[in-house]
Amino acid sequence: MRWIFRIIGVIVVFAIVAVVSLFLLPGDRIARIAASQIEAQTGRAVTLSGDTQVSFWPVLGVATGKMAIANADWSDAGPMMEADSLKVGVDMAALWGGSIRITGLEAENPVIRLETAADGRANWQVGVEGVSPSGVDDAAANPLALTLDRALITNATVRYTDGATGATSTYDSVDFDMTWPDAAGAADFVLRLRPPGGQVVEVTATVQNFAGLFDGVAQPMVARASLGGGSVSFDGRGGPGLFAQGALRADLPNTSAALAALGVGGVDIPQGLGRAVSLRAQLDFNGTAAALDDLSLGLDGNALSGNVAVALTDVPRITGSLSGGAIDLTALAASGGDAPAQPGTGWSTAAIDASGLAAFDADVALAAQSVDLGQFQLGQTRARLTNDRARAVVDITRIDAYGGQIAGDFVMNNRSGLSVGGRLRASGVDMQALLRDAAGITRFRATGEARVEFLGVGQSLDAIMRSLSGNGGFSTGPGVIEGIDLDRLMRGNMTTGGTTVFDTTSASFTIAGGVLRNDDLSMALPFARATGEGQVNLGAQTIDYTVTPISLTARDGRGLSVPVRIRGPWADPGITIDLERAVRDNFDQEIEEKKDEVRQRVQDRVTEELGVTTQEGQSVEDAVKDKVEDELKRGLRKLFE
Repeated sequence: MRWIFRIIGVIVVFAIVAVVSLFLLPGDRIARIAASQIEAQTGRAVTLSGDTQVSFWPVLGVATGKMAIANADWSDAGPMMEADSLKVGVDMAALWGGSIRITGLEAENPVIRLETAADGRANWQVGVEGVSPSGVDDAAANPLALTLDRALITNATVRYTDGATGATSTYDSVDFDMTWPDAAGAADFVLRLRPPGGQVVEVTATVQNFAGLFDGVAQPMVARASLGGGSVSFDGRGGPGLFAQGALRADLPNTSAALAALGVGGVDIPQGLGRAVSLRAQLDFNGTAAALDDLSLGLDGNALSGNVAVALTDVPRITGSLSGGAIDLTALAASGGDAPAQPGTGWSTAAIDASGLAAFDADVALAAQSVDLGQFQLGQTRARLTNDRARAVVDITRIDAYGGQIAGDFVMNNRSGLSVGGRLRASGVDMQALLRDAAGITRFRATGEARVEFLGVGQSLDAIMRSLSGNGGFSTGPGVIEGIDLDRLMRGNMTTGGTTVFDTTSASFTIAGGVLRNDDLSMALPFARATGEGQVNLGAQTIDYTVTPISLTARDGRGLSVPVRIRGPWADPGITIDLERAVRDNFDQEIEEKKDEVRQRVQDRVTEELGVTTQEGQSVEDAVKDKVEDELKRGLRKLFE
């Protein structure tokens, strides 16, 4: 707010010179003297146009026509401030007593241009060093005491330009109302802003030693901003250069409404990430960076603590570390507004809005006792979030989940359309619990290891699942498959139901177009082994997979295989025995032997009935053919005898 204080100071200097000369000089002469004094003390040219009028009743005062205060010499944006008129009212009795009490100070329809250069210089940093709060040189023997009943800026237009980025923000209909009743005391002010597309934001503040700000010394102050039904408050010290140090507090019961009041509309924050925000911290702010120490942050029902620093560059950069207890992020499963799809009913087609990734860069360490993602339940979690130009990476140091541990990384990239990917490794995981939460599969119980690499693109969860590509594998120790008793099948009971106990399993897989394929499943059972091959359509949530158990002792050691086909939706797949394949795989040799036996019997019958004798190396077919040819030749000879 230093620019406001500087402007008030400049106006005060003008008022002092004008009032002192009030009874000696005409209005235009007063205006010229005031302008020259302001120029000498600030280094900025002051231009006054139009008539300057002096009033004696009912208020002693001076009113000018249009006025303008020059900008910094490095700026080409026009005057730093210009107004249609400036009015100054003075208490006559106080003036006779040797002090100046300004009863009114008003600038009508001013345009205030604030800007920073690319090197960080600010145009509101005007040179008033060596000037006392009264506006009189410190060397003066009897500086006048100054008080201000009310300073009023109405219907101002404030434009702020960032020279580093070229971005310009404009605020119209800005009002500033200030009282300063004691020259050595506190000043109170009210600032009302109307951000573009937003609502009225009101800031109230009290500066304990307002005059000290003009000497460039930070002063105790309290401030409070009201916006969107919430509030942000500060209690500490502040001063020139946008310096602030003290206790910061924010209570925003509706963050979207608060952002809308600032002109940032249409933001739908998921539950658990700050639809309502409560913040307590020690703020250290220098105009370009803010540090929040001893931070206590409430995001809806989630509580976090730690330290965070924010660099206010073109894209704000957040660094720090946060820790919390039980974190509830169940709403993330329904991003886009729809309820999360249940396994077997299809994935959500609601659009995923990841535009917020472009609003900040980050490098933040995260720790939590537990994380509830709705579909997945995680225990103790240690991770690091980095975000660079809308590409967020979660580096998972450790997650305790499903009785084991998970590590790896997860990437969400929204630079040119949304894509998600990752590389995850799991060890000692309860596969039944994991498969239940991930795919609604509950028939497989075991503890194992797993790895997966994946990549998906699309603006909805459904599109991402249907585009998945990648690879992976898993292995387990002893476990159970419910719904089929492979041991009973091995003993010839061709019925489903029951359970299968196995010793180990292992498999690898590839993913393309949202379809997972595997052809090397290997399972060791107490008296048998099993293989498997098929596919799982991740996008459509269906499975078509065949498990083939092989008894190693059946049929006198020749083995017996019974293919079991699992086909249908994840939620309720059908399990059937492939009898045709079972017969083909197990009895092909017997069938061929029977074919040879039948073929021999037919040949013997033919040779017996036809009286055909086969020669060595000659087939029955050739012998019959020769027999027929001989008979035809004899028949033809008889025709010509």
